Amino acid sequence: MLTKIREKAQGAFAWGILIIICVPFALWGIQNYLDTGEEAPVASVGDKDFFQRDVNRAYEQYAQNLQGMTIDEQSLKAQALQKLIKDEVLLQYVHAKGLVTTDDSAREFIKSLTYFQVDGKFDEKRYKTMLNSQKMSSNEFVSRIKNALIMEQFQRSIIDSSFATKYDVESFFKIQNQQRNVDYVNVALQKPAEQPSEEEITTYYQQHQDAYQTPEQVSVEYVELSLEDIAKTIAVTDDKLKTFYEEQKDQFTTPERRKISHILFAINDKTDEKTALEKALKAKQELANKDFSALAAEVSDDKLTAKTGGDLGLFNVGVMEKSFEDAASSLKLGEVSNPVKSAFGYHLIKVTELAPGEVKPFDAVKNEVTKAYQKAQAENAFYQAGETLTEMSYEHPDNLKTVADALGITIKKSETFTRDKGESIAADEKVRNTAFTEEVLQGNNSTPIELGTDRLVVLRMQEHKPAAAKELKDVKQEIASTLLTDKAKQQAIDTAKKIKARLQVGEAIQTVAAEYKLPVKTVAGLTRTKEDVPLPLAQAIFKAAKPVGGKPTVFIAELPAGEQVVVSLSKVTEGAMTENDKKQMELATKNIARAFGQAEFNALINSLEAEADVSVRQPK
Repeated sequence: MLTKIREKAQGAFAWGILIIICVPFALWGIQNYLDTGEEAPVASVGDKDFFQRDVNRAYEQYAQNLQGMTIDEQSLKAQALQKLIKDEVLLQYVHAKGLVTTDDSAREFIKSLTYFQVDGKFDEKRYKTMLNSQKMSSNEFVSRIKNALIMEQFQRSIIDSSFATKYDVESFFKIQNQQRNVDYVNVALQKPAEQPSEEEITTYYQQHQDAYQTPEQVSVEYVELSLEDIAKTIAVTDDKLKTFYEEQKDQFTTPERRKISHILFAINDKTDEKTALEKALKAKQELANKDFSALAAEVSDDKLTAKTGGDLGLFNVGVMEKSFEDAASSLKLGEVSNPVKSAFGYHLIKVTELAPGEVKPFDAVKNEVTKAYQKAQAENAFYQAGETLTEMSYEHPDNLKTVADALGITIKKSETFTRDKGESIAADEKVRNTAFTEEVLQGNNSTPIELGTDRLVVLRMQEHKPAAAKELKDVKQEIASTLLTDKAKQQAIDTAKKIKARLQVGEAIQTVAAEYKLPVKTVAGLTRTKEDVPLPLAQAIFKAAKPVGGKPTVFIAELPAGEQVVVSLSKVTEGAMTENDKKQMELATKNIARAFGQAEFNALINSLEAEADVSVRQPK
C-alpha cells in the first residue's frame, strides 16, 4: 500500500498526497439528481435503471472538469457510466443498512449550493425555476439530496475511522527519502542522411490514414437568452427611475473620508480621573504653540500611536465609544476637540484629513440608474424565460423555431468549428463540448448551456462534416518528416540496446560510452524530490530493481522527445526521516490514514458491485 502511494508521489507532488488527500463527495453535480425521461435503459442496478441521458450528463460534467485536455469521448462515457453504477450500488447498500439524515440537513445543504445562489445568497426563484423545468417537487429533490448526504456519511465513516501507525509513516518516509546512485548516457536522435523513398511514404500513408485527416467540424444554429438583452426591453419612466434611485441611493453615494489622530491621557492605578483631565487641559493649551503630532509623541499614553503622532487612521463608526465617535464626527478639518472621556481616559482628538461625503445627483447618474433598474426588473423575466427555454427545447427536440417564436428571440447561426477551436459563440469551450455530444450530433436540441450567470444557450446541429482523409500530396512532407524521426528513434533504440548488453556482461560504462563518443553523467544521492535529472528519467530510476550481488541494475529509459537513456544503477541507500519530516509527523499520519481509508472504501465498493445485480447494455 505504501509503495503504491509512493509511486504516485513524485517530486513536489509527494507532499501533495499528504496535504490535500480529501474525502470526495459520493455523488455528482446537480444535474444528476434530475429526471431521465422515457427511454431504453443502458444499465440497471437491481430495480434502478440508468438511461443514455444520465450517461450524457455525467460525461458532460467529466468533460467540464477536464477542460483543456485531450478527451476520448467513448472512454470518458464508459467511466461516467461506471461511476453512476458504483454510486447506485452504494446508495442501495446504505438504505439496506438503515442510514438516514434529516430534511433540515438536506435543506441547509441545498442552500449552500452555488447552483442556486445569486450574489452569494440562496435564491428561491432560481431554485423553483430549476424544479419546475424538471417537473420535480421540492420534496422529491430534498429526498435525492438526502440520499447523497447519507452516502457521504457512510463514506466518511470508513475513511475517517482509518488510521496509520508510526511504522506506516516511517515506512512512507523511508521510501520517500531513499537515495540512489546512477551513471547514465543519453543516446540522442540523429537525423538519418537518407531521405524516405516514394514507396515508403505511400505505404506509410496507406497504413496511417487515420492520422492524416481534416478534423471533424460542425456548425450550429442556436437561441440565446441574455439578461442584458432582456433588460434593454424594460420600459422606464423618470418616476420609476427616481424611485429606484432613492431606494438604491447608497450605490450612488461616496462616503465621507475622515482621518483622525489623538493624544490619550490614561486613567489607571497611577493616575486618577482628575489628574488625567488636568493633563489633557494643559496639553490643549500647549497646542496653541506646539504641533499636535510632536506633542502626541511626547505625552500620549497610547505609546503605539504616539510613534506616529497619534495617528488612528481612517475613522469608522462603531469601533470606538459613542462619546469618542460623537466628538470625532463633529470636528472640522484641523480642529482639536476638548478633552473627551472614554473607558481608557481622556482624549484630545484632531481631524487630519477630511473629504466630505457626496451623493451623486440623479441627473448625473441617470444612465447608470437606468441600466441598474432595467437589470433588476429583468431578472425575474430572465428566469421565467429560462424555464420556458428549458421546457420547450426539450419538448420539441427537432427544432428551435417553436421556442424562438414563443420567446420572441432570433435563431442565430455559427460558422463551422472543431472540437478544439471556434469563433464567436463557439469560442466558449462549453459550447464546443456540447456541440459534439451524441445528443446534438443525432439531430436533437442540446440541453441548455449556462454561459455565466446571465446567458443561456440551446444548440442544434446545422451542418456536420466528419473527419476526412487528406490527400497524399498534401501530407507528403509531413509523412517524410515522421519517417525520418521514426528511423532516428529506431537507430537510438538499437544503439541503446547494444550499450545495455555490454554493460550487463560487466563492461564499464565509461569504456563503452567512450567508444560511442557519449558523455557519462553521474548522480550520487539522487532522491525523488531532487531535480537533478528529468522527471521521466527519475521515475524510471526509482522504479528500477535494486542491484543484486554487487552488480548494477542496467536498464533503458525513454525521454519524451524519443532519446534513449542507458542507466546503470549502482547503489540504493534506504531513507530515514528528516527533522522536517518529524515536524510534519501529525499531518503525515492523518493524511496517510485517509489514503488507507480511501483505499478501503474503494475496495468495499468494488466488492459490493461484484455482489450486486448489475447489468449493462453498451451505451451509445
